[in-house]
Amino acid sequence: MSAFVMPSLGADMESAVLMEWKVKEGDRVEKGQVIAEVETSKGVIEIEVFEEGIIEKILVTEETECAVGMPLAMIRTEGASTTEKISEQSTPEPVAEIPHADAPLEAPIPEPTIQERIKASPAARRKAKEMGIDLFSLAVQGEEIHLSQVESATPAELVEPKTEVSGMRQAISRAMSRSNAEIPHYYLGTSINMTPALRWLEEENKKRTIKDRILPAALLIRAVVLSLKAVPELNGFWENDAPNIKAEIHPGIAIALRKEGLITPALLNAETMNLDQTMHSLDELITRTRAGKLRNTEITRQTITITNLGDLGVESVYGVIYPPQVALVGLGRIMDAPWAEGDALCVRKVMQATLAGDHRATDGRTGAKFLEKLNDLLQHPQELL
Repeated sequence: MSAFVMPSLGADMESAVLMEWKVKEGDRVEKGQVIAEVETSKGVIEIEVFEEGIIEKILVTEETECAVGMPLAMIRTEGASTTEKISEQSTPEPVAEIPHADAPLEAPIPEPTIQERIKASPAARRKAKEMGIDLFSLAVQGEEIHLSQVESATPAELVEPKTEVSGMRQAISRAMSRSNAEIPHYYLGTSINMTPALRWLEEENKKRTIKDRILPAALLIRAVVLSLKAVPELNGFWENDAPNIKAEIHPGIAIALRKEGLITPALLNAETMNLDQTMHSLDELITRTRAGKLRNTEITRQTITITNLGDLGVESVYGVIYPPQVALVGLGRIMDAPWAEGDALCVRKVMQATLAGDHRATDGRTGAKFLEKLNDLLQHPQELL
């Protein structure tokens, strides 16, 4: 028997709300299967299980706030005896006490406020705070307020909104503060002539249907991935005072959300994809990110970050590394610029590519080799197929 616990989806995460179970007691689950959805400051995340077995007992009800590491369910793994079943009288000692939906994760304040005395699920409280709704106006004596009631609140029940920092912005703030405090950054940049790549891409797309066309973003991601295969020292983590280089390449792709905020889910195993597969996976990842349907592996396994602000007119990006990663690639706007070819001066499509590196793990020479490889690939785009 093993416990399925609330996973950590980032160094700054302390708790999350279990929003929905995708399984019930008695269901058989397989490795990689999504069995629950949780809500964090990064949005609603699908949680996968990493062992095969049978859901023996669900320990936590939906819309309950749970600390990282708290047991959510018990799974009877293959080969386990049925006599190991957990009954209400024989439940093993949990790693952490499972709180009621109303219970805070820290010690309660002796004199709760009116808002705290109102019975409401954590998800309902969070939504009410987001929408600026007074929970007191929705309260019915003896009954708990649920998320659906808050979402259907009428304008008359709204109160003056307060200017507050969102949960996502707080999470980003903590991570960036840690990055600046811990990581000695170095920065490199280069100008890349994108005309050969864009001309090749235009000709390649003429052979394709609209549905199968390749966007420049996928071409750039593919170029970064192949450059990392050539210079692997930038793909991995700084852990236990030493670099931990990874063979698998899971680039975190910076994606702007429709309402607010930025999230960088991983394009998992990008080193195994060709250009068409990279385009398809990128399109699918963006769609699920904006729909709030990411999986926990896509939130936790990034080995490097790629941020592209060219669509906003930014010419150069000098990013901050997300710990424990050791590098970040910044891609700027592709624009017309003067370019010298031999003795002639002409106009070409030019992009600024930058690299932020962790000086503990690599040095400027390593970063320069990466940018040189990136430039070479974009001058010979047929190699990206």
